[in-house]
Amino acid sequence: MTTATNPNRKIIKDKDFELVQAINTDQPELFHDLVKRYEQKLYNFSLRMCRNPSDAEDLVQETFLNVFRYLKDFRYETKFKNWLYRIAASTCIKKRRRSKFAPERELSLEDFIPKDEAEAQQQVPDWALMPLEKLLNEELANIIHQAILSLPDKYRLVIVLRDVEGFSTAETAHILNLSPSNVKVRLHRARLFLREKLKGYFEHGER
Repeated sequence: MTTATNPNRKIIKDKDFELVQAINTDQPELFHDLVKRYEQKLYNFSLRMCRNPSDAEDLVQETFLNVFRYLKDFRYETKFKNWLYRIAASTCIKKRRRSKFAPERELSLEDFIPKDEAEAQQQVPDWALMPLEKLLNEELANIIHQAILSLPDKYRLVIVLRDVEGFSTAETAHILNLSPSNVKVRLHRARLFLREKLKGYFEHGER
């Protein structure tokens, strides 16, 4: 289906529009350029979702294979990057389900959800209010990475997409096929969990 068949639908002309259109029209060899554009970003995303570089590389390869297979179906109604990460997230979930290393039982985050959120906000230490992306640029990047890996997949996907990859709540909801309110709940729980994990690091440093 070409972009001219339905003139009433909204076409998103982002930075990838012309390249994707060229690939779909008559220059499939340009797919290599698309891979080069997103390969490192997808690898970084995959590394935050997997426990080792080998799994991350497999995830990137599977994602690009799926992109190549379904690129003709891309309708230009969303940013290509959002569509790409939707495929990556779906591939990651399926890969984790097939993996022998997948946890038998998901970690419960219920203990980290405050019963009185207003009261809990007053008890949050200064370090807990720092943006996650700022922390990721400093010395505790590895500690945060390990804490993120300890999250259940559904929470890890949300916090990586929102706080690391920089997608908006609406974009994250679209990528994961969730409601925005569901994304907000999962993000809140994931942040509480990570800050609890990091509390010991910061309290030790303050002594």
